[in-house]
Amino acid sequence: MPKDIVRTLGYATLGSRLKRLGELLQAQTAELALDGSQAQLPVPQNPVLAALDTNGPMSIGDLAKALGQSQPGVTRMINQMKKDGLVHAAADTHDQRVRKVALTNRGNQLVQELKTSLWPAIAQAVTDACQDLSGPLLDQLTQLENALSVKPLKVRTNAETLPDWDAIQTNGEQNA
Repeated sequence: MPKDIVRTLGYATLGSRLKRLGELLQAQTAELALDGSQAQLPVPQNPVLAALDTNGPMSIGDLAKALGQSQPGVTRMINQMKKDGLVHAAADTHDQRVRKVALTNRGNQLVQELKTSLWPAIAQAVTDACQDLSGPLLDQLTQLENALSVKPLKVRTNAETLPDWDAIQTNGEQNA
């Protein structure tokens, strides 16, 4: 088997390593979603739904800032979500030049379902995968990659003990 050059080069390829880990987590999240009823929802749309649920209607620029993503990328995602009936855009009441994106009724219904199913399951599974990490950052990344290889996210959840989504959000803010 060829040597894992991204892992071997350490901090010199940290961005590539984090991207690879992010892609792995997204792929495993998609598998977890397949086990639920959210199979048709692209994984990157989850944070958009959560941001709109938490903050209410937002401009594309504000949404991009809240997600830490590029405005063109968020615009493309919002356009797809509009086609899927999850969001709509309307002129801002204070500035007609600004369009605010908001959840539709269908989007709100989906968010309520996600708050009791997929989102807590993801949080539970990732918490489980990360619970024994220790040491320097690169060591922790290796430990997490190994943990996800041995036991993927979809087998790290227990529907009987899913955490409360509102409590997860509160704890996440305290840890930020």
